[in-house]
Amino acid sequence: MKGLIVFSNDMEDVEALATRALLIRTGYHMDSITFQSSKDIITAFGLHIKADYLKDEINHHNYDFLVIPGGKYVAYNVDKDQMIKSLAKTFNSENKVVCAICAGPRFLGQAELLNNVKFTAFTGSEIDAPLGKYLPKSKVIVDQKIITARGAGAVYEFVYEIVTYFSGKNHADQLLEQILY
Repeated sequence: MKGLIVFSNDMEDVEALATRALLIRTGYHMDSITFQSSKDIITAFGLHIKADYLKDEINHHNYDFLVIPGGKYVAYNVDKDQMIKSLAKTFNSENKVVCAICAGPRFLGQAELLNNVKFTAFTGSEIDAPLGKYLPKSKVIVDQKIITARGAGAVYEFVYEIVTYFSGKNHADQLLEQILY
């Protein structure tokens, strides 16, 4: 499996970095992309990291799924963003899985990818998906080819559902055993 994760300044550290690390640990290939002018990223809690690619350096057709983490950057960018929403729409139109956690589902809601879809997200993020079925008490929801999670506290369950979707429950259970979950 080959996944693409969006990195942005002020992204939530755990949602982005732990998700990526756990998926790599599972044996998935994960690349990061940024739509910013530089690969240099400063996370919400001050970590300095580098994205693997700028937006024009990759071919999204080479990936099986997309991950959009949450964080403060969502509130700053979601209403004016065209890049992340466009990428999510492209993955969706190619019948690929789109995963978003915490406030990340706001991009999916504004892109109308949550219409008639059950989803969860950080409280308040449901405003961008009035035609979706918001389930606020669920940690993770898998509906159609959309996987959403409530927040940083659901990262393990989020990754578990991604791995289950692509590789089956046994493979996902092995990950949890390996990390002593």
